[in-house]
Amino acid sequence: MAKGEPVQTVEILVPDPGPGEAVVTIQACGVCHTDLAYRDGGINDEFPFLLGHEAAGVVESIGEGVTNVAVGDFVVLNWRAVCGQCRACGRGEPQYCFDTFNASQKMTLADGTPLTPALGIGSFADRTLVHSGQCTKVDPEARPAAVGLLGCGVMAGLGAAINTGGVTRGQSVAVIGCGGVGAAAIAGAALAGASRIIAVDLEDRKLEWAKGLGATHTINSSEGDVVEAIRELTGGFGADVVIDAVGIPLTWKQAFYARDLAGTLVLVGVPHPDAKVPEIPLVDVFGHGGALKSSWYGDCLPSRDFPMLVDLYQQGRLDLDAFVSEEIGLDDVEGAFTKMHKGDVLRSVVIL
Repeated sequence: MAKGEPVQTVEILVPDPGPGEAVVTIQACGVCHTDLAYRDGGINDEFPFLLGHEAAGVVESIGEGVTNVAVGDFVVLNWRAVCGQCRACGRGEPQYCFDTFNASQKMTLADGTPLTPALGIGSFADRTLVHSGQCTKVDPEARPAAVGLLGCGVMAGLGAAINTGGVTRGQSVAVIGCGGVGAAAIAGAALAGASRIIAVDLEDRKLEWAKGLGATHTINSSEGDVVEAIRELTGGFGADVVIDAVGIPLTWKQAFYARDLAGTLVLVGVPHPDAKVPEIPLVDVFGHGGALKSSWYGDCLPSRDFPMLVDLYQQGRLDLDAFVSEEIGLDDVEGAFTKMHKGDVLRSVVIL
């Protein structure tokens, strides 16, 4: 596959796992915007890519020294395998690990051409090779299509609210952008006990999805001033936590001014490399106080967060099924990209 070309289904070769590695049989994998960015050269130019990274499956084989998972374990894959030795890990903050692992060996095309796996995973395949630290064991009774989404977008949104934003009971939260990540942030705010959850988007369809996941109020941003609308819904003050799940200068500036005094802004939408922080008077930064944060993968620790969230799902307290808009085959990924771009789905999930 070359830059911008439609994805292809081809035969690949997956080596036996080496030290610290595991081969996982993939059962389900979500179609994420990051995969589209890889296809279009928005991440790097290390073509050809093996796309897919939001996945769940069963450990097929393990390499020497692997102790965290065993053959037969049902796992959700993650793209930040904690090293345990970097500066962040050394100070007890492994969720920020600065030196995460991927598998050392390369998967290849049938002719030996090495593949670059998306986010070090490459799970649009029957089986994939990963570092064992990228495997998190969860309840084997859980639905793969639903819990696999914790591997990227859903965890990013949930974590932006709960981990990065620190949302607690009784707070007001606004989420700008209600695609997969923003919708998950709304679900996270509801799970944390926020009393007022305001969903903001250009599309009424996404706002309806947001209400189903816990939004108490909605704002169509095409119909007026977003900042003023959020203030009107929060007693004229602004929200305690505002989450920008879009990641463009306009929405970041809206999020900045839509906060209450000492409020928190969380950026979880991934910006384009050319995007700049909008001009804001420094006195406004000082005067508003609070915190301006970026959320890396929802600041999650997979070994801690994935099993907990899967348990909440199994108990009926977290509706991960709501994020699965459709189940498709591996040959339908290109069509899923089109649906995602049009905003027709929260997630298309490939079933293998």
